[in-house]
Amino acid sequence: MKKYSVIFLLVYALNSNAQIGKDNATTTFLDKTEFKVGYYGNLLWDNGINLGAEYLWKEKKNSKEKKRGQKTITHQFLFNGSIGYSTNFANKTDNGLHTYYGLIWRRTSPKRWQFHVALNPLGYYRSFLPETYKVKGDNVEKVFLPGRGYYNPTLSVGVGRQRKGKIRSGSYFNITFSPRFNYNAGTFPTLFLQYGYRFNFKNKKQ
Repeated sequence: MKKYSVIFLLVYALNSNAQIGKDNATTTFLDKTEFKVGYYGNLLWDNGINLGAEYLWKEKKNSKEKKRGQKTITHQFLFNGSIGYSTNFANKTDNGLHTYYGLIWRRTSPKRWQFHVALNPLGYYRSFLPETYKVKGDNVEKVFLPGRGYYNPTLSVGVGRQRKGKIRSGSYFNITFSPRFNYNAGTFPTLFLQYGYRFNFKNKKQ
């Protein structure tokens, strides 16, 4: 009897591992990735667009029985990356390209409302100045892509709403603090608003 019990447990373990492997195999990159597009700026002199992606790293769901049924709260950690461009449309100055990468913590309530904090320590901002010239010897030459780059990490706090089973999978609104280091021998703090939508293009048949 003991012999058969050991064989049964071994077969059960192998079957469980095979099922886990099958589940992992059917989870594709698109299943865990959401793309986002939205407004990025301060509504006054700096306005632009931001594109990005979020990749699910870890997820934990806590379920509790309530009088009105089971309530599930979801906690997630996601890798985050974005690139965008902003400008002053009135006078075409303060043009800049920004990109940043980091980690997002997100909490989703049973009613699909979301709260999130994003820390992006890898950030870079490249400013572009209007037409600029320089004197080189006896000649005056036009500068190619005038401007300079700055180390530009970001910290965002925001809210949003999840849409299950939809290509447009959610919306978000963030307040972003973004200091630019080595700005005229100092640090230039900036504050931006972000508003947009997330999209998920995974196979809906799965």
